[in-house]
Amino acid sequence: MLETLTSLFQSNWMYTTFALVAVASTVFIIIVILSENRNPVKSLAWVTVLLLLPVVGIVLYIFFGRNIKNTRMISRRNRRRLRRHEGRTYSDPRAAGLSPESLQIITLARSLTGAQYYADNEVEIFTDGASKFAALEADLRAARHSINIQYYIFENDHIGARIAAILAERAAAGVKVRLIYDHVGSFHVRSRFFKDLRAMGIEAHPFFKVSFPGLGTHVNWRNHRKICIIDQTVGYLGGMNVADRYIDGGKKFASWRDTHVRLVGPAVAALQYSFAVDWNFMGGELIDDTLTPEAWRFPIGAHTVKGVGAQLLSSGPTSTWANIALTFHKLIANARRRVYIQTPYFLPTDGLLKVLQAAALSHVDVRIMVPVHSDSAMLTYASNSYITQCLRAGIKIYRYRAGMLHAKTLLIDDEIVSIGSTNFDFRSFDYNFEANLFFYSTDLCRQAAEIFHRDLHDSDRVFAPEWRQRPIKDRIAESVLRLLSPIL
Repeated sequence: MLETLTSLFQSNWMYTTFALVAVASTVFIIIVILSENRNPVKSLAWVTVLLLLPVVGIVLYIFFGRNIKNTRMISRRNRRRLRRHEGRTYSDPRAAGLSPESLQIITLARSLTGAQYYADNEVEIFTDGASKFAALEADLRAARHSINIQYYIFENDHIGARIAAILAERAAAGVKVRLIYDHVGSFHVRSRFFKDLRAMGIEAHPFFKVSFPGLGTHVNWRNHRKICIIDQTVGYLGGMNVADRYIDGGKKFASWRDTHVRLVGPAVAALQYSFAVDWNFMGGELIDDTLTPEAWRFPIGAHTVKGVGAQLLSSGPTSTWANIALTFHKLIANARRRVYIQTPYFLPTDGLLKVLQAAALSHVDVRIMVPVHSDSAMLTYASNSYITQCLRAGIKIYRYRAGMLHAKTLLIDDEIVSIGSTNFDFRSFDYNFEANLFFYSTDLCRQAAEIFHRDLHDSDRVFAPEWRQRPIKDRIAESVLRLLSPIL
């Protein structure tokens, strides 16, 4: 009897202690959320979850709700040192004869991050993995001084092994090779692969390594950038990771349609700066190489556009502002003739959805292209939940059927096109470290428009009467998953 009472007392004591800790934690988190003055809708959603499901809410908040805005990625002293190197190639955008709308975007990007404008670059657009990796491999083999390479995913497959072999060969030849891979994005790749790279002289490091006790701190923040800089002369940026599926479509798709760019010119300094900040943030040395570009060693592609103005805009969860989302908003609001968007996932913020609707209602030609089926069924359903609202405003929706559409492109009128790693969704705008190049060139815009129109032949336009006939189970799935849009 005494043992029973003792056991009951102990269990009640443990339950009471657990309940008190849960209540105290819930109250503390709610106070933190309210003090941060977030978007009221998001704050209310978190408070509701925490009150109704305290334990579940606490776990979800630890993984998905924490705010790391205004976290300094690099010291002011080191940032000034890097900016001094980058600043040798700045240009005055007012001398480029750009439209007032373009000058506004350049000013906005500079105000947000200090991003500078660079004139007279050479840009080549790739729309398939085979041609992009062929060019990248050739440029890597030509490296003489340094290779700085950064990918969200770096697979240990055929193309990954080929790139790794080139990096190892260049490292053995005395080239400084640095590799950043996202730990969450490449989590399924065996650690032995990266250990072997390090053994071959490649400085390979994961970004935000996920491990205890920092699991909750790191798991939701992804470095989604895909950047490569070779000898500070040639740069690559876009949507393609290092994986075979970007060439052959993988097991799920007949093909993989993506967009990536090769850049030669002064704007490569901006890519170098972005990489150097991330490298320093992980504890690496400050990369302040001062090489003289040797563009003559790198061939010009057949479809290269010359004389292109460029500006690199980065964004991430540590930024004070949602840099790329704000710039997209301004671009769309400024549009006078057309807005063309290609994105694998369309989960816009309320502000971006409204500015797209306003543009379409103002008779701007707004077209959005998404895949029929993306590589995530959940994201496909969530994206589809926005289609009806777009159709009501006159936005033209196209669903790409030829394979996986993974391109991240925004074309505005005839002078600005943005290409990079940023999806048109909450995660890219709020939680991921992203980077987009904004190009100011009528010739490059013409080429981007031709690519978009070519993709229309492999797409089906969505019309309201047929869209209303989709199965009820799909509508339910869309509505439910839309609620999870901010954390998908």
